[in-house]
Amino acid sequence: MDTSVVDAVRLNFNQDGLLALNAVIGLMMFGIALDMKFSDFTRIIRSPKAPAIGLGAQFVLLPAFTFALTLLLPIAPSIKLGMILVASCPGGNLSNMMTYLAGGNAAVSVSMTAVSTAAAVVMTPLNLAVWGSLNPATDAILKRVSLDPFEVFTTIVMILGIPMALGMTVSRFFPRLVDKVRKTFKVIAVLVFMGVVGGALAANWTHFMNYVGLVAIVVAIHNALALSLGYFSGRAAGLPPRDVRAVAIEVGIQNSALGLILIFDFFGGLGGMAVITGWWGIWHIIAGLALAFFWSRRPLAREATA
Repeated sequence: MDTSVVDAVRLNFNQDGLLALNAVIGLMMFGIALDMKFSDFTRIIRSPKAPAIGLGAQFVLLPAFTFALTLLLPIAPSIKLGMILVASCPGGNLSNMMTYLAGGNAAVSVSMTAVSTAAAVVMTPLNLAVWGSLNPATDAILKRVSLDPFEVFTTIVMILGIPMALGMTVSRFFPRLVDKVRKTFKVIAVLVFMGVVGGALAANWTHFMNYVGLVAIVVAIHNALALSLGYFSGRAAGLPPRDVRAVAIEVGIQNSALGLILIFDFFGGLGGMAVITGWWGIWHIIAGLALAFFWSRRPLAREATA
């Protein structure tokens, strides 16, 4: 499979569209944070085992195994770097809903999402810089764009860290107001996000359709790896079955929207990175819901084994 042609592709996304996408991601994070509580963080202190195993799988094992996978697969350097970027992103908020549908421990999922989002401020640029630089092919891309991990850090603080802190603060001090606007705000933010992303996809539809076939199998393998790492990490640590399900889904559902932001901000919409991250955003919903449905047909007693 010759995937090298995708390295020459640059997706079109103008500066106004990029600013809009950054703003919408911030609004979505603010809306998500309205459902977060400081207890989501303190819960880890009281019951640290499951979230700690999950976060280790997400920010240590997944980037490392992804790097190994990029060495094995005969794919273009931009696709390899896109895989590393996706693996460096925190968990996506859809994981909470999927965990609930799967009969997993929703409290563990919510805690992991909250902490991984906060940790991503440091871990995402760190993992991207470390693992991306170890392969000469992907390191050449990092050097070509002169990627500064501190600039990535600053961007993530702006679009994830600050909106999350503001959302949690507003929820803490204005609970009645938040109860009134929470659902409406989240729906509007998601619709606006879909509109912005839809516009970007429409402007690049030909590129996307031409090259998505090159990454479909790669994304399926990569996502299966992420889900498996979460599942078997939980099993190896002796977690209860509901916690295992939560960790597996949390590690397998990544914040691909953040990945797209970083690609357009720092890599000029580099084809392989953008196509693989965009398709991951679609595929992990399909795979996550399929797994949730499968597990929902296998209900668990709290003391049962996975």
